[in-house]
Amino acid sequence: MNPLKKLFKQTFIYGLATVLPRMLSFLLTPLYVTVLPTDGYGEVSIIFAWFAIFNVLLAYGMETAFFRYYNDTSLNKKTVVTTSLISIGVSSFIFMLLAFIFKGAISSISDIDPQFITYAILILVLDALVIIPFSWLRANEKPMRYALVKIANVVINLGLNCFFLLILPILAESNPNAFLSGLYKPNFEISYIFISMLIASGITLLLMLRLYLRRPYVFDRFIWTNMMKYAAPVLVAGIAFTINEVFDRIMLDWLLPNDIAESEIGKYSACYKLTLFMTLFATAFRMGIEPFFFSHSKSDNPQRAYAQITNYFVILGSVILLSVVVYADVLKLFIVPNSDYWEAMAVVPIIILASFCLGIYHNLSVWYKVTDRTKFGAYISLIGAVLTIIINFAFIPYFGYVASAVATLVAYASMVILSFFFGRMYYPIPYNHRKIIFYLVVSISFSMLSFYVFNRNLIIGSILFIIFLGMVYRLESDKLKQIFLRK
Repeated sequence: MNPLKKLFKQTFIYGLATVLPRMLSFLLTPLYVTVLPTDGYGEVSIIFAWFAIFNVLLAYGMETAFFRYYNDTSLNKKTVVTTSLISIGVSSFIFMLLAFIFKGAISSISDIDPQFITYAILILVLDALVIIPFSWLRANEKPMRYALVKIANVVINLGLNCFFLLILPILAESNPNAFLSGLYKPNFEISYIFISMLIASGITLLLMLRLYLRRPYVFDRFIWTNMMKYAAPVLVAGIAFTINEVFDRIMLDWLLPNDIAESEIGKYSACYKLTLFMTLFATAFRMGIEPFFFSHSKSDNPQRAYAQITNYFVILGSVILLSVVVYADVLKLFIVPNSDYWEAMAVVPIIILASFCLGIYHNLSVWYKVTDRTKFGAYISLIGAVLTIIINFAFIPYFGYVASAVATLVAYASMVILSFFFGRMYYPIPYNHRKIIFYLVVSISFSMLSFYVFNRNLIIGSILFIIFLGMVYRLESDKLKQIFLRK
């Protein structure tokens, strides 16, 4: 099969598996903003931000390291798998033990309810234990099984959220003496959210447990040491990425006045969900290309394929950028149906563009992954994280969440520029610079015109969007047909 066609096919399936869990966020946001006031949703968003940070810490780059060494033909694949499983298992157990010992101190420092911390510890550990099993499925090109387990997680989580937040209160009110009514507690919505996540994560681990049970365990210290060396910069980069993505919520909580902080975070986090379409696209693309990068790194002229992939990412991403910005006021009616949250809509184009830049960066990052120069990924990400922290710290007291949105865009754009220039030095890839710049400039210009100059006028925005689609069809239709129609 044509490698690019195979890539897009796997990207579609992985994308489906990735889209659905993230669609959970899409589907639950209307529920949360309806059930919770802005400050309540702000509190949930702060906890989710800490979730993201600790998810990265508990993975410590082992997913990327697993791909790197699993595809090393000089190593025993089974030994790489069992070494990785043991590593993640032991580190997760140590984390759980320490977290429960210091739960009181964590609660005092973070100002988060101890009960929520209990849920968070258990969810984090369960999620860490499925990292290697999911990576194994991807490395062995089993996207359907991967997708089915991810879908099961989504269905369970979504179903439990709907039951606890919508159905259970109605049952308790209409029939207080019923058995299920005994599960209902007033003002327990945030706990119900985390209980739903905990049950879904537990069932997901059970579905993936076969990899843990079926093989004799061998721990190879040499493999593990090399994996950790490879993973360390990835961990640093992951922490830096997470700072860029979610640390602004935590800094808003620290730097805004206490009486408005959680409410402002709630508004910002809800409108941030409109980036979901770009995030889903970029994540699905990354899930497909990461194994592709490594498996084709030894083929003839892999740089040409990498350049083509980036070109198509920019083209499709530009279409998504413009479409979401043009129709943001329509999308908000479905994603954020509570008008109390709409004050933060002004930042939507900024954060969608930032998400687009992050996707471009992931495509450009191939050069340091296939050349084992992952330390550059750490350096670049750290620069982005430092910019995020400095801009947030300096400007949140004056501009609130607008400063956070701008900080995210500046951080990701700087990472794109740095990765591009370092890549030219160490692993030149023949990108079509003229075409990439053309699509970026036109889509960003049309987006800004539609949203800010013409004040989100749907008619004018739609005209601009149709013009842009016409440009894409005119310039790319022949090449896209070659990819998808050629055997």
